[in-house]
Amino acid sequence: MKIGVYGGTFDPPHLGHMEAARAAAALLELDKILFVPAAVPPHKDLPPEAVPAEDRLAMTALMADGLCLEAGRPGLAQADGLELSRQGKSYTADTLEELRRRYPEDELWLLMGTDMFLTLQNWREPEKITALAGIAAFARRESDAGGLLRTQGDHLRERFGARVAVVELPQIMELSSTQVRAMLEKDRAAARERLWCQVYGYILLHGLYGGGVDLKHLDDDDLRCASLSMVKAKRIPHIKGCEEEAVRLAERWGADPHLARRAGILHDCTKYLELDEQLALCEKYHVPLDELERVAVKLLHAKTGAAIARHVFGEPEAVCDAIYWHTTGKADMNLLSKVLYLADYIEPSREDFDGLAELRRLAYTDLDKALLLGCELTIADMEERGVPVHSNTLQARNYLRGRA
Repeated sequence: MKIGVYGGTFDPPHLGHMEAARAAAALLELDKILFVPAAVPPHKDLPPEAVPAEDRLAMTALMADGLCLEAGRPGLAQADGLELSRQGKSYTADTLEELRRRYPEDELWLLMGTDMFLTLQNWREPEKITALAGIAAFARRESDAGGLLRTQGDHLRERFGARVAVVELPQIMELSSTQVRAMLEKDRAAARERLWCQVYGYILLHGLYGGGVDLKHLDDDDLRCASLSMVKAKRIPHIKGCEEEAVRLAERWGADPHLARRAGILHDCTKYLELDEQLALCEKYHVPLDELERVAVKLLHAKTGAAIARHVFGEPEAVCDAIYWHTTGKADMNLLSKVLYLADYIEPSREDFDGLAELRRLAYTDLDKALLLGCELTIADMEERGVPVHSNTLQARNYLRGRA
């Protein structure tokens, strides 16, 4: 297995890091990339406003997850906190030595920028670094540093016996974390364009880099990023698909498209919380639960998602109500709740199943018949799998049968 090791402060990790890692994975045919945030970089001081190490690790993990989604390769990248658990400066030789113990049979490649590459011989224990890993330097395709890179590569080969590769990057934005931090203070929209959506959302939610953002007055783009930062990247296509489907259905049936969009953005924001985390949120926000809901984690994200929409993001009751019922449904749902329930069921990224084509047709021709079919499909599936059906779903089906 070939493993790329990409270190840095990642304060914050940005799209430049993602693009460089993607290019390295393609050129070197890497099976895995480890993003390794430094605790105390040996070559520079962390800025006074540097965020805590645990936040940098969390943001780096979100970026790595995003790279897996963008590359279509689950498991390609992950964040590794090994340097954060060590005392003192984060020396690369020590990191590679630990990784060699962890991956004794695998081929390591150390990924770095041009400036770092040109000074590698001055690092602590360069002979150990080059013995433990190949060296891959990022370079712009039309850079005037090509001669320097070749000369440095020859020098490292001759002096240390190093394996050297140059990873040419496409012409993307010149970017540093310092620049991104400045943008976050002065121009959030510009910063948003230079960060993976989940990283930007994490920054908003946690008030990093002097944020002070009012989460109860976010525009659609910021709300979307904040919501997506709470889920795994593999869920993003579904959430975006549900959002757009909800808008289309709202426009078709006369619901408010703006409220439908907000409901779609937030409907799955707590999807990946464990049962104890779901129950803690229900207790915090005084969400009543029945016996089935206390043990069925898949039923709880609708209720906790509605609570987060209400208490964290300040969404109106219509949005919260739609989120609350989007999983089980209920008898006599209002129009926005019907729209979200169906959008969640039929959005474009849903894998095909028996009845989906008919459900999509009915959603735009007869809303109540579509809802009835959705309830019946859910009940049939759960009964086939031996899973208890919530009473609200049964009541929704019976109510809709009475209107058919």
